[in-house]
Amino acid sequence: MLKMICGIFACVILIGCASSPDVRRADLHEQGVAFDVGLVLEQFHFAADQGLFDMYFGLMKDDVVFLGTDESERWGKAEFMEYARDPFSDGHGWTYKPRDRSVILSDDEQIAWVDEVLDHDRYGVLRGTAVLELIGEDWKIAQYNLTMLVPNEKMGEVVEVIRSPSVESSGND
Repeated sequence: MLKMICGIFACVILIGCASSPDVRRADLHEQGVAFDVGLVLEQFHFAADQGLFDMYFGLMKDDVVFLGTDESERWGKAEFMEYARDPFSDGHGWTYKPRDRSVILSDDEQIAWVDEVLDHDRYGVLRGTAVLELIGEDWKIAQYNLTMLVPNEKMGEVVEVIRSPSVESSGND
């Protein structure tokens, strides 16, 4: 009986050891793909910071949708390029410093969903979410969404500010 238990135990250990390298290789592969996606977003933020217009927009698909923090900021690529042309013209666009990035890949590793926390000198902490698509051998940004993070305990105050009539619409010149 002891011999049979030891035999079963040895088989379990051997099976575990035999499959372990495959699991590690798969994990490493997925981490490598996630790293590649992260590199695209690092380039994206670097290009914005340095005002590298062609590099910035070259990282996006032609049918990209960029969603800014304002309700009116839903841009296709052509509209967003027009908006960004002036801020990028002096060699500096805008600076968001990414941290705490999470990447989720589709089963076929052709689509990546990303969320990242961003620091901005003026706006504080924001969140960027992105969808990237693998086109050939290059990851391209299909959608990027920039959102302000509001602590739950401050949400009521923020809602009041948003709902209050603005100075411009009050008729006071």
